[in-house]
Amino acid sequence: MVHDWSFRSQEDCNSYYSNVTFIDESVWCNSTWDQILCWPPTPPNTSILLPCPPIKGVDPSQKAHRRCGPSGIWQGQSLVGEAQEDSDNKGWTNYTMCFVPEVKDFLDKLHSSSEEDAKLKLHVAAIGRIIEMIGLSISLTTITTSLLIFTFFRSLRNNRTRIHWHLFMSMKIQLVVRLTLYIDQYIIRSMNVSPQYYKGIDNSPVVCESFYVLLEYARTAMFMWMFIEGLYLHNMVTLTVFHDKPNYRMYYAIGWGLPVVMTTTWASTTAFLYTDTECWWGYNLSPYFWILEGPRLIVIFTNLIFLLNILRVLITKLKASFSSELHQIRKAARAAIVLLPLLGITNTLQIVHSPLESSPLKFAVWTYVSTFLTAYQGFFVALLYCFMNNEVKTAIKKFWTDYNSRRDIEDSRRPSVISFRVHSRFSQWTGLHSKTSSSGNSDVIGYSYHPTNEQT
Repeated sequence: MVHDWSFRSQEDCNSYYSNVTFIDESVWCNSTWDQILCWPPTPPNTSILLPCPPIKGVDPSQKAHRRCGPSGIWQGQSLVGEAQEDSDNKGWTNYTMCFVPEVKDFLDKLHSSSEEDAKLKLHVAAIGRIIEMIGLSISLTTITTSLLIFTFFRSLRNNRTRIHWHLFMSMKIQLVVRLTLYIDQYIIRSMNVSPQYYKGIDNSPVVCESFYVLLEYARTAMFMWMFIEGLYLHNMVTLTVFHDKPNYRMYYAIGWGLPVVMTTTWASTTAFLYTDTECWWGYNLSPYFWILEGPRLIVIFTNLIFLLNILRVLITKLKASFSSELHQIRKAARAAIVLLPLLGITNTLQIVHSPLESSPLKFAVWTYVSTFLTAYQGFFVALLYCFMNNEVKTAIKKFWTDYNSRRDIEDSRRPSVISFRVHSRFSQWTGLHSKTSSSGNSDVIGYSYHPTNEQT
């Protein structure tokens, strides 16, 4: 029995088994390629097993099976789950035992109501992926631009923007890795070939796992820097004695060092205990993923407490200023909305698993809202804390004014340079030249006679 995954078409499958000798004269089920495995000719009333293919979400140590019916026709799958003979003789392959437990649970929830609802949910997920890729691309562009602005302008190098820079950098790493994975998956899937025949990131050993480890490290670092943003802002607003320079060594240890420990712990655990499927497919559904998701959820709740306390202090100060109640509410609401993406509170929906068992409408609402909030988070953070920041706008405006002034000065000097060159040529021809005065000025024009070599 051959199962080296080298078959690419029905013709390849038929060719391989073309010389099979049938034991009796009864009608056998023909050799069949189901887009993944090539099944050999099989006698009637016989079930046949093949090793599961080594693809994502599948345990290769398990077996897939088919059954040849009494009439020599491959059996299909009925709506009630009982095998029946398939009229087109293609049959149905039972891959149920191939999937790892997390994927089985996922598929059970997806198909919990009906096949029609399952197809609608898959369609919603496909549209959500398009929305996500557009949002990630926009976020990457704006985050990269913000990093360049914070790096270029010296006037923006203060404690607050320094923390922003590290948060933006962790976001950028995550965006680059995620977009690379998505683009690779899109290119491979557009080839319309069976999963085991392509070579991309998702089925390249070590490379695939490395990409996902880097992705989770960057995502964890992003949450840690969000915590630092919340801590710094909370201390600035609520603690009147907070005037010392921030302890950046502690910030770097939390923002970049702690994620190394967390990610290494998670990756080691996953590598040793979650190796049944290629590229750790479905690792985010496994219980080991809470090694990372747990601390991230704690960061979100901690920042939520910071936000509520900041709003409390803000409202107290607004009341002391005798402003109207409506004005106080508006200012507090504006502050809360502005701080939500910076403190990572908009990531709450993404951490909570999708409601696959609910109706397609509820699933669509959850998918589109959570995708929008997470994919466009980088855009909103860059917009609010860079492009709409008064310090940034002042620095850019000053740079542009200085640039125009320098250009105007250079333009005004160009005629003088030209006239000086013309004057020099004229002096050489006429004998007029500038004499340097005793004071060092060279604006005294004199005349000298340069004798020629002509014979007199």
